[in-house]
Amino acid sequence: MSNPIQILDKFGRVHDYLRISLTERCNLRCFYCMPEEGVKLRDKANFMTSEEIIDIAKMFVDLGIKKIRITGGEPLIKKDIKNLLLQLGQLPVELVMTTNAVLADKFIDTFKAAGIKSINVSLDSLEEDKFNTISKRKYFTKIKSNIDLLIEEGFNVKVNAVIIKDLNEHEIPAFIEWTKHKKVSVQFIEFMPFDGNKWEWDKKVSFKEILTIVNDHFGEENIVKITDKPNSTSRNYQLSKGVGTFGIISSVTNPFCDTCNRIRLTADGKIKNCLFSESETDVLMTLRKKKDIKALIIESISNKKKARGGYPEFNDDFVKGMKNRSMTTIGG
Repeated sequence: MSNPIQILDKFGRVHDYLRISLTERCNLRCFYCMPEEGVKLRDKANFMTSEEIIDIAKMFVDLGIKKIRITGGEPLIKKDIKNLLLQLGQLPVELVMTTNAVLADKFIDTFKAAGIKSINVSLDSLEEDKFNTISKRKYFTKIKSNIDLLIEEGFNVKVNAVIIKDLNEHEIPAFIEWTKHKKVSVQFIEFMPFDGNKWEWDKKVSFKEILTIVNDHFGEENIVKITDKPNSTSRNYQLSKGVGTFGIISSVTNPFCDTCNRIRLTADGKIKNCLFSESETDVLMTLRKKKDIKALIIESISNKKKARGGYPEFNDDFVKGMKNRSMTTIGG
């Protein structure tokens, strides 16, 4: 029996997880993701069609991809999202999604038909006014009720909260209280620098600071460390009598590059082999020329740097010199 095909980098890391951004557009305007001036509108010819997304996804599957995450912008605003999810659901992969859940109630049956069992929802505050400030929209009640709906319908729900100094770090205990009685997993994410999001060192709340807040509030003896899954980006915990769980994603202060298995495909058909990579590989134009993109995929991952797109340390030089997209145009 032949060995399965794998996408490997020079450090022996197997890449079997593909994140596909369907659109750069979003129905929220969260400042850490969307630049204040918005995203420059481009002709739709610059972006992958649904048919091209399916074709490219199939080629990745041929190369050993086992998990596909659908992201955006906000993926559920894509016009033909229903048919696209149903087609992707026919591939032999674990299909999951990240959404802001504003429209999630309209797609419950579609999620189930596509075989989606796990959904990540972005929600950075449990205080309605604070959420409105962050997102510049007023969908808090809708999102919160849709999270409850997803949980009731049996989906594994993770809530992603970007934690920013003097904005929402005081809500960390409230988020964890939520996990005491709800089968929800909350992921606290360190604020990361991207194009146009006005990142500053003193706005960052580190892994250590988050854990200190948790221990001070609940008592270290009441926090249980959970065994992290292979390739997990978060370090995961649970209240001793909690129904749900919580984790910390520390891309800035304690990165997880050594076990990275992720490939990002942007809505305009570019491979980013690292979230912080400055270089990109255009597979869409190659596909449109009727040429094989598999060699490009393999080459892109082979050229992946060991950590942080080639920067050995996360410091001032890294932040000042970084040339990257805004988060909404990468897909997270």
